[in-house]
Amino acid sequence: MRVLPLLATTSTFEKWDVKDAQHYAKMETVDANASAQTVLSESVYAAAYGAQSSMGKTLYSTSTTGASIKSFRERAYALQGAVLSATGIDDHEAFVKAVEEGLSESIVGSPISTVNPTFIGGEVRVHAPAGYTHLALAFEATGKSPLTNVVKQCITLANAEAGISGFTTEGVVGVYGGAAPSDAAAIVDALCAAIISAPSADVVERAKTLAKADAVFALDGGSQSLAQAMASSVLESHTFSAAGVAAAYDEITTKDVAGVFEAMAKSNPAMAVVGDLSNTPYQGSISAKFG
Repeated sequence: MRVLPLLATTSTFEKWDVKDAQHYAKMETVDANASAQTVLSESVYAAAYGAQSSMGKTLYSTSTTGASIKSFRERAYALQGAVLSATGIDDHEAFVKAVEEGLSESIVGSPISTVNPTFIGGEVRVHAPAGYTHLALAFEATGKSPLTNVVKQCITLANAEAGISGFTTEGVVGVYGGAAPSDAAAIVDALCAAIISAPSADVVERAKTLAKADAVFALDGGSQSLAQAMASSVLESHTFSAAGVAAAYDEITTKDVAGVFEAMAKSNPAMAVVGDLSNTPYQGSISAKFG
């Protein structure tokens, strides 16, 4: 409870604080743009939701101004829509009272108008002739995170020999691979096959074990991992415990996983490519393999 006054305090920054932050942000942007994996990750979202949507915009910027930083802080760092969570509270009523008193003078802010982004299944191609091609196909993740985590593991287990791996992040689940430019068309065919072919029951069971282990280990993985694990568990199972997390994975069936693969095989994928694009097919020809 002693940290509540800190949450309620309206902080101020010196001009040099902001200038230093802008400088470090530019350095991070330069580093990010030099990483094919980072560029590919951002390209996946731009392809899936559109580059100008809230989900498709880049996380990195070199043109941030002092005025835009101030505007964002005034708009976003307010109690409107905020959620406070805590663990280890013995007296819930006393905690609630302390929160009400501690945050009573904080800035409430105005309601934020939000528009849910729409998965459009587009394409982003970033030409970087460095002798390698990175490719990713992404699909809308409509199931709960335990299920999509299992699907990710299924893709990786079933296609390890081909150098293909699954991935899942906020809103999407998909498959990634890389190859020399001359083999780009072949790796695209392999990516498509990895989605169209549902995994066997044995692969699903192995994937469940791996995904469950990752989820349980995340509970001890530091503040960020813990926060993500808490949010996922509370929102999806209304509980937060290692047993509850494990149960969410144990309940997944082969039929559940097959249903996700079937849905992906019938949908229009988003495609992101970073690297040498000379022999890479376009999204239109790839989408013809689905649906």
